[in-house]
Amino acid sequence: MPDGCRLAARIWLPADAETTPVPAILEYIPYRKRDFTRARDEPMHHYFAGYGYAAVRVDLRGSGDSEGLLLDEYLKQEHDDALEVIRWIAQQPWCSGAVGMMGKSWGGFNSLQVAARRPPELKAIITVCSTDDRYADDVHYMGGCLLNENLTWGSVLMSYNAYPPDPELVGERWRAMWRDRLEHAVFFPEVWLEHPRRDDYWKHGSVCEDYDAITCPVYAIGGWADAYSNAIPRLLAGLKAPRKGLIGPWAHLYPHDGVPGPAIGFLQEALCWWDHWLKGTDTGIMAEPMLRVWMQESVPPRPFHKQRPGRWVAETEWPSPRIALKRYWLNQGQLASAATIKTRLDFRSPQTTGLCAGEWCGFGAPGEAPPDQRGDDGCSLTFDSEPFQERMEILGAPVATLELAADRPVAFIAVRMNDVAPDGASARVTYGLLNLTHRDSHEYPEPLEPGKRYLVRAKMNDVAHAFPAGHKARLAISTSYWPIAWPAPEPVMVSLFTGESFLDLPVRPPDPRDAALRPFESPECAATETTGLRPAALKRIIERDRATNETVYTVSNGPDDLNGAKLTRLKAIDLEVGHATLKRFRIGEEDPGNAQAEVIQKTWFRRGMWKARVETRSRFSSSAEDFVLEAELTAYEDDEQFFTRTWARRLKRELL
Repeated sequence: MPDGCRLAARIWLPADAETTPVPAILEYIPYRKRDFTRARDEPMHHYFAGYGYAAVRVDLRGSGDSEGLLLDEYLKQEHDDALEVIRWIAQQPWCSGAVGMMGKSWGGFNSLQVAARRPPELKAIITVCSTDDRYADDVHYMGGCLLNENLTWGSVLMSYNAYPPDPELVGERWRAMWRDRLEHAVFFPEVWLEHPRRDDYWKHGSVCEDYDAITCPVYAIGGWADAYSNAIPRLLAGLKAPRKGLIGPWAHLYPHDGVPGPAIGFLQEALCWWDHWLKGTDTGIMAEPMLRVWMQESVPPRPFHKQRPGRWVAETEWPSPRIALKRYWLNQGQLASAATIKTRLDFRSPQTTGLCAGEWCGFGAPGEAPPDQRGDDGCSLTFDSEPFQERMEILGAPVATLELAADRPVAFIAVRMNDVAPDGASARVTYGLLNLTHRDSHEYPEPLEPGKRYLVRAKMNDVAHAFPAGHKARLAISTSYWPIAWPAPEPVMVSLFTGESFLDLPVRPPDPRDAALRPFESPECAATETTGLRPAALKRIIERDRATNETVYTVSNGPDDLNGAKLTRLKAIDLEVGHATLKRFRIGEEDPGNAQAEVIQKTWFRRGMWKARVETRSRFSSSAEDFVLEAELTAYEDDEQFFTRTWARRLKRELL
């Protein structure tokens, strides 16, 4: 870099690239190319090299084997470094000068962000499972509500950031580099909690602030079981550059590894994109519809789906003029075609409402999907349609417009759209959260005036779903959604007024052109040498203490005794890596003041006589006035303590 910092890269090249230069594809993330993402990187980037591309995988400054410090997500320094990396790649003798950038999650984020900086060498990007709006659709806040993911992901990143570089690459200075990272360690949940509103901190890196800044072609890809699919319709609507969108049934995964299935030949699809924009070959990809999505069939609610039945459908433009809103008025217990008597309905949900929510963001593991919603429905205010006389398909974001009042100045609602089968089973289709103090603005929230009526708009996540004939649609509204969202400071009674409240569903009519869509190929990839010595023994347990009326929700893979930890052997570099984690969420039935969240992680590296281990523990609680954060970070070399640090912080609650 211009300041002398050296970044580490792995590069896959076609055999003749030195004499016949080729375009390059960059993936630029902090997740340790040499070990942690090796098993994912090699099948993908080796594949690209086999089809005539230089594939370049770079560790961000301060991560993996790169020098320097990583102090936060998506800093200007990260983008500046990316511009230098892209310029360096384009100048190499094996590169034709054309560069593409791609990535999933963090790499999808910074692909968009770097594209907005317009480096001349960057000709196109593929962004997977990412967002254009860091406040509206990321791990920190949802509808102005604080997500528990702010703690869990922040704790994971703190742990990742504390891992040592590999002595085989950086030599004896590995220990000094490691200590420098540890001494500058950041407790990220604290940083993000200091920005509870949509301020300049979140606007930085949110490309929705200026879509016109992106002029290179964009292929935006995601999955309905992921937490980031909302960005894809927004990008298609907001960008003026050439663009395409693809949404499958998948969780937070590349589509060739997609779960729930069907997985697709994503790498072949990517080659069609790269060949068109980096090699100038007309692959026909831009003649296809702008948006292609998996229309999900109704399925019984289960916490895991290996496959989601459905079919591919497409829209030639977005927003689609074909999609029309169907309005349902909220009457007492009913979704109806017309409003009847105006009624006040008071409700206060138990703090444990939301235990049927599943994970905020799934990775395709068992237990992540939302199970039968009847437990949460019984703790919510619900409105049911009549059974559908014929099949109805929706594509887009359902929106509930509600006339509400609350008896406290701070309150939030969780709004769910469910598919209710004739036997009563209730499957969640989509949901949304709204902090009622953010009813008019995420930038300038205002407390509620107790008892005053407000008309609010609660937008749910975009989705494609087919309601079969004989099923009913259910709108469920609750005042808590634990452990997805942190509870309001006090128990809240919310009053909903029928007659003025309604639900809009985006109904998609059938399109015979869907049957003629080009089928996706089956997944292909190159081989890898990773050996899984022991898969993670994942457990999800809900326990209720009837003496204290507290509920504990635990997700773990063995951090206490390490027996359930994931253990991997990387043959090519003679390295063994182990990782164990635990997430624990505790709350009482009535009192939000005793809510607690905890994350424990242990990671170790072993090669011959070299051993390093990192352990972290993070805790989060609150009073009506403050948030309380605590964390511990300890690093070991050869089982002897190398470094330790603790954090303890109280932050004022700002309308959360």
